[in-house]
Amino acid sequence: MKLNGVMLGTDNPKALGEFYTKVFGKPGWQQDDWYGFMVGKANLMIGPHSEVKGKNANPQRSMVMIESTDVAGDFAKIKAAGAKVIAEPYRPGGDDNKDMWLATLADPDGNYFQLATPWKE
Repeated sequence: MKLNGVMLGTDNPKALGEFYTKVFGKPGWQQDDWYGFMVGKANLMIGPHSEVKGKNANPQRSMVMIESTDVAGDFAKIKAAGAKVIAEPYRPGGDDNKDMWLATLADPDGNYFQLATPWKE
């Protein structure tokens, strides 16, 4: 098996699609209220869902992880695009972990996503 994407349902696909366009650039696919972004080797789909209303009431339940070689730079770009800051860039484990950076933000629907430096084996 291979996870190849995430779909975010929303009651405001235009706002969410416009936000992620600021983050990832022009969608690779767009039709009506649906937006599709290729992010690395995974897809992010955004579209309307009849059972979704308002902001995410439990954004901690799942987070979209976005690999970044420049967490601080991408954090600043995404914050400027209108994301809510949940956690500024930090090193989990403090000074003992010099290579790993994380930052957590929320999109306009309140969905959390985390920037993370690439995993090293």
